[in-house]
Amino acid sequence: MIRLSEIPTRSPADLTKKQAQEQTAQWVQRLGELQDVMMAQRKHSVLVVLQGMDASGKDGAAKNVFANCNPVGINTHSFKKPTEEEFAHDFLWRVHQHTPAQGMIQLFIRSHYEDVLIQRVHKWIDETHVTRRIEAINSFEQLLYFDNQTHIFKFYLHISKEQQEVELRQRLSEHDKHWKHNSGDWKEREHWDAYMACYEDVINRSTIPWHIIPVDQRWYRDYLMSKILVEYLEQLNMTYPPLDDGELEK
Repeated sequence: MIRLSEIPTRSPADLTKKQAQEQTAQWVQRLGELQDVMMAQRKHSVLVVLQGMDASGKDGAAKNVFANCNPVGINTHSFKKPTEEEFAHDFLWRVHQHTPAQGMIQLFIRSHYEDVLIQRVHKWIDETHVTRRIEAINSFEQLLYFDNQTHIFKFYLHISKEQQEVELRQRLSEHDKHWKHNSGDWKEREHWDAYMACYEDVINRSTIPWHIIPVDQRWYRDYLMSKILVEYLEQLNMTYPPLDDGELEK
């Protein structure tokens, strides 16, 4: 049983920022190399789910960790409030069309989990509906893996309430962050405890496990995420496809 309140939001004391950044640079470079092989082989795909409270650093994680990836082989989609057309379909309809093709990496900035988080916090759906949606999500993710070799990495960006306030205030005080400011983020912050309970429940009921990423120090976020991705993808033993016999004869 994962309890978020028991998991630190900062790095361990024995890891320095300098050490982490040096290693992160190597992993980020290696991730780009692995992506290149995956694009060529077209056997696997990767779906990266970035979830977390406002100001937990989802955009920064996408920018930094995948900095060395070829833009041709990576897509990003940010899930916001559903449109009227999306509301007229089942909640996974708008998600499925953005899942990655073989050879591709797809980033979800927020994701299908919004439909069992914000809607649950504000009691727009009841608990029976929540349970059915969680079961549907688990089945959906299993489908992606078994039917399309989509490897799913679910990262919960674990920020403290204190650090979130710091980050939100920076959006008011620093001109290059003004564009990120949304007064609604402060309103959602009032529901902090409810969000923590919902996140914790979803994490514990997921079939494909979550990675809890401490993000009070953004350099540690990048370090952990790049480490997890590279170590997993290395195990796939991907290789560039060879020329077929006909091409060799030419």
